[in-house]
Amino acid sequence: MSRILIVEDESIIRAALKRLLEKNDYDVSDAESVTDATARFRLDTFDLIISDLRLPGAPGTDLIELAAGVPVLIMTSYASLRSAVDAMKLGAVDYIAKPFDHDEMLSTVAGTLAQQLTAPTPPGEALADGSGGTHIIGSCQAMQELYRRIAKVARTDATVLILGESGTGKELAARSIHEQSTRADKPMICVNCAAIPETLIESELFGHEKGAFTGATSSRSGLIEAADGGTLFLDEIGELPLEAQARLLRFLQEGEIRRVGAVQPLNVDVRLIAATHRDLKNRARSGQFREDLYYRLYVMELRMPPLREREDDILELAQAFLDKQCQKLGCETLSFSAEARRLLRGYHWPGNVRELENAIERAVILTDGISITPELLGLEMDPHSLSELESQYRESHGQPAPYELERPRTDLSLDDYFQRFVLENQDQMSETELAKTLGISRKNLWERRQKLGIPRKPKG
Repeated sequence: MSRILIVEDESIIRAALKRLLEKNDYDVSDAESVTDATARFRLDTFDLIISDLRLPGAPGTDLIELAAGVPVLIMTSYASLRSAVDAMKLGAVDYIAKPFDHDEMLSTVAGTLAQQLTAPTPPGEALADGSGGTHIIGSCQAMQELYRRIAKVARTDATVLILGESGTGKELAARSIHEQSTRADKPMICVNCAAIPETLIESELFGHEKGAFTGATSSRSGLIEAADGGTLFLDEIGELPLEAQARLLRFLQEGEIRRVGAVQPLNVDVRLIAATHRDLKNRARSGQFREDLYYRLYVMELRMPPLREREDDILELAQAFLDKQCQKLGCETLSFSAEARRLLRGYHWPGNVRELENAIERAVILTDGISITPELLGLEMDPHSLSELESQYRESHGQPAPYELERPRTDLSLDDYFQRFVLENQDQMSETELAKTLGISRKNLWERRQKLGIPRKPKG
């Protein structure tokens, strides 16, 4: 269970946010100021800190340095979005505007925690695996080739497109490129294109002038400006609206941007790294993505291998996550049973490295002994893979496997269930109600609709 610290001086907001996160299975502590937080807690024991920007005494951005590497998510009012950009320059992992939507907050928190697969090493420290400053674990042939490509492209300013399934560590690869580049001492700004509302994405990326639209009470710089001299990482670029794609294309071609509502362009020096789990070439052919932008992005391509293709790395990753969780929770050293190790290698890992880390965290929390056993991992094996594992054990030991794994239903897959539920209920339920009933966020509901090709019901 991930530990989160909320630092907010308004008691009503603090209490409401704590209830929301605890309801979603997070271990939450709270404080009313930076001084209160540092006096009562060890900041480095948390997985995430969510702090208001304006606090009595010291500002919330002071926690970035005090937290010693723990990601800090800054909350700010819409009128202070320019200050939020400055906060990201100081090292905030992201910002969220108040008043925030519950689904938006939960999506941002989940995405931030998922990105923290391993802690960065101090600048200048090279790792034995050759992955640079950011610690990407893995030594299989596919990862060795990835490290070589990262090292080559990092020395240039070429645009990079990182492809791979969700949970494979695309942002880690982007950070490794940045940290090995000549821009390492400049900011790296990370933007999840799928997490920003379509109506705000152009203003967020390119900034706006006062009076450009309703609510634009002052001018503000965008995230591309904030990355000037450094690196801009656009995650899930396949979700970028077509209008924003046109602006991004001009930025790549001319090295300049124009704020929303502005007349004069601004010159910027930014290296772009983009990532997606989608097939951009097919989206370009179908008109969902600009073909000219696709070819601008397709200068250097990196492919993140799914975990199922990294069988030799699975146990290495699992051991690293186990050590990390034991250290974080202050428990005695644990180990995997032989059956658990066999299960880890045989599982198909649809959620990739992110799913592996979550499974290890769950097991460490639930265990009462010194060994991690298969049932603690909570993995649902498909019948074919499960039978293979049991056969392997029988051949090695001459007896049936002494452990039970839950066999999932064979008459209805999760995707089948999702599709049937949505189609049967979307005429009577809103998107919010559908997501709540399924136990997922609105963003996750939208992503699964896209994956399975389920259209939304027509409005009106």
